Amino acid sequence: MPTETARTHARGLVDYLNDAWTAYHATRATCEALARRGFVELDERATWSLARGGRYFYTRNASAVVAFAVGGGYEPGDGFVIVGAHTDSPCPKLKPNTRVEGGDEVRVRVQPYGGGLWHTWFDRDLGIAGRVVVKSSHTGEILHRLVRIDRAVCRIPTLAIHLDRNVNSEGMKVNFQQHMAPILATRAKAEAKDDDEGGEKTTASDGKGSSERHHPLLLTLLAKELGCAPGDIVDFDLQLCDTQPSAIGGAQNEFIYSGRLDNLASCYTSLHALMNASTDEALADARGVRMIMHFDHEEVGSESSSGAAGAMTTDAIKRIAAALSQGSVEGLDERTRRASFCVSSDMAHALHPNYADRHEPAHAPKMHGGLVIKHNANQRYATDAVTAFMFREIGERAGVPVQEFVVRSDTGCGSTIGPIFSTRTGIRTVDVGAAQLSMHSIREVCGADDIDHAVKHLTAVYLHFIDLDRTLIVDGAIGTLCRPCDVFESATSKLSLDVRDDAADDARTYAE
Repeated sequence: MPTETARTHARGLVDYLNDAWTAYHATRATCEALARRGFVELDERATWSLARGGRYFYTRNASAVVAFAVGGGYEPGDGFVIVGAHTDSPCPKLKPNTRVEGGDEVRVRVQPYGGGLWHTWFDRDLGIAGRVVVKSSHTGEILHRLVRIDRAVCRIPTLAIHLDRNVNSEGMKVNFQQHMAPILATRAKAEAKDDDEGGEKTTASDGKGSSERHHPLLLTLLAKELGCAPGDIVDFDLQLCDTQPSAIGGAQNEFIYSGRLDNLASCYTSLHALMNASTDEALADARGVRMIMHFDHEEVGSESSSGAAGAMTTDAIKRIAAALSQGSVEGLDERTRRASFCVSSDMAHALHPNYADRHEPAHAPKMHGGLVIKHNANQRYATDAVTAFMFREIGERAGVPVQEFVVRSDTGCGSTIGPIFSTRTGIRTVDVGAAQLSMHSIREVCGADDIDHAVKHLTAVYLHFIDLDRTLIVDGAIGTLCRPCDVFESATSKLSLDVRDDAADDARTYAE
């Protein structure tokens, strides 16, 4: 049975998921939680005035968020302890021109975003959500608005088995262009002037409506949610969303069923870990900066202004370090990054009981087993022996379980923001995530206990990494910068890490 704290975090995640239908809505939900906990919003276009002990956040493109808390004992050159995650998930996104001509139904043109299990999107009750650019026809004011139509307004129907007799034996082959245009309405109803059936009344019956690019029915649906005129909508970034709410399930309420667990579960757990580690008491004597970075566009390569491959990370670290330092400090940016540590938190694959042969036998994580450290010799994950040890050690000290994952040697490996982040910044990185099933499905599942495990583990990373880092010498352990380190000592020249003995240090020898 889940513990009380596990139940609390499971319910909290479900509420968060039900608010966070898109990357924009996830960012807003995160910022609202931060503001309630006393974090101050910054504007990237304005001058910053930061203070030790302060808590801050800002957004980029309204789809990515950076939040950080400054230790009361911060000194220039101190490291940043960062948990990175991403706000986006695979989904069908509406094309710039959504209008489909011909046929008896009003359909919407969509395109694939990321690598989704597209067959799971068929026969689901779908809503529409995202952001809309609105220009008032009365005042000329241009606004950025979020919208969420949370009722079933469209559907992608499967083909009846009578017309596809081999679907069960050969599998469903989805051609996204041909098969995945959702039906919004029948054309007869959409173009009717009366609203007898409780549907949405459109503005014209000539097939053009208020825009050549979109059917008037779609614009009317959006305008009703936004409280504007259909003609005020000048552009949008919208996607299809499952209207079924996220839920806690299983015989013992041990699972969380939801879309977008990859990777909003990591956004939720890192957010709460940061808030736990950013109380006045926790920050009073702390060194360094504690930070979350929730990027957009991970599912499509991270190459954007709000993605991990862009300048958002280096911009943030350089600017924060400069704002906290008085005057010019030699090598401040480089020293800060070399002292820093990133946990790339993205969901992991749990052992699938019906496909056990697809997993590496000695590295098959289970739900409820704690966060999973991900390894790949070809750098598809950024984990190495040092970062894995440090993450594992902190988890053991915090009393939370830890697991290990590597793919089969005859199987390709996915990737995360970890390698991108470490390459762009030079910051030591470990790739981790909570175990889940049905990754990239419209409906995924993870263990309720693992949400609590993740919050506790990431909180401990914020609280204890800098102290642990001082005890593990890697660079500077060889040559003229030698410092005492038992790893390199011969049996006849052991040195203590606690007491410096310069004479013995000069005479040290290295084990063969």
